[in-house]
Amino acid sequence: MIGNLTGGNPTDGKPMAGKIAPGKIAVVGLGPGEARFLTPQASAALEEAEALYGYMPYLERVPVREGQQRFASDNREELARAGAALAHAAAGARVAMVSGGDPGVFAMAAAVIEAIETGPAEWRALDLTIVPGITAMLAVAARAGAPLGHDFCAVSLSDNLKPWEVIETRLRLAAQAGFAMAFYNPVSKARPHQLDRAFDVLREELAGTVPVIFGRAVGRPDERMRLVPLANARGHMADMATCIIVGSPETRMVERPGLPALVYTPRRAGDA
Repeated sequence: MIGNLTGGNPTDGKPMAGKIAPGKIAVVGLGPGEARFLTPQASAALEEAEALYGYMPYLERVPVREGQQRFASDNREELARAGAALAHAAAGARVAMVSGGDPGVFAMAAAVIEAIETGPAEWRALDLTIVPGITAMLAVAARAGAPLGHDFCAVSLSDNLKPWEVIETRLRLAAQAGFAMAFYNPVSKARPHQLDRAFDVLREELAGTVPVIFGRAVGRPDERMRLVPLANARGHMADMATCIIVGSPETRMVERPGLPALVYTPRRAGDA
């Protein structure tokens, strides 16, 4: 259920006084954490909005502005959240849907567009802007060096919206193809063993020396980075705030005296 943090009602489906319907909706990527990662375009979209929608932890990262309504919902209510925001915008409001990282990477942009596809015709007439942000894998990669310096892919390890068998197949084929991989949604209380299974699958395809980077809460005060070889990678090293990057067979580590090693994947592959 959509909850209103400020005590007002989002809309009764009628145009708001003084506004021209249809309104506007921006799906805004907040980046990985600190305000310094927020783009000027994202800041402007948040400032312009009359109402913000989003998952509570993401809304809490946006400074409170007087007169701006906030509507929080739970993590698994993406389509309901998108529908409520679109209805509010269709009533003439300027709405921002906040999303962690980049809204187009395992986040709210796809949910909003899915809702537009299946929703009322007036939603298709809305002024829609997708505002990009720094996604977790880019923040983690920047901390580690350049592990995504050549071909790579991103995989969500959550099986809420696809079968686990599909995930295993994609992991195996990506490893065989030589991609570096970024893992989103690696574990949860309902899925405590799947990350270990993912590492087992990769160990069947890759050398145990391939570097694995665990980046937890990158860009926030509780940030933690950890680098281990695939042979030693274990599921308990991650939580839902962790993004994991698994190198390709060509990914290298550059040791530096007194400094963290640099991890990078060379720009050339094979004999090129």
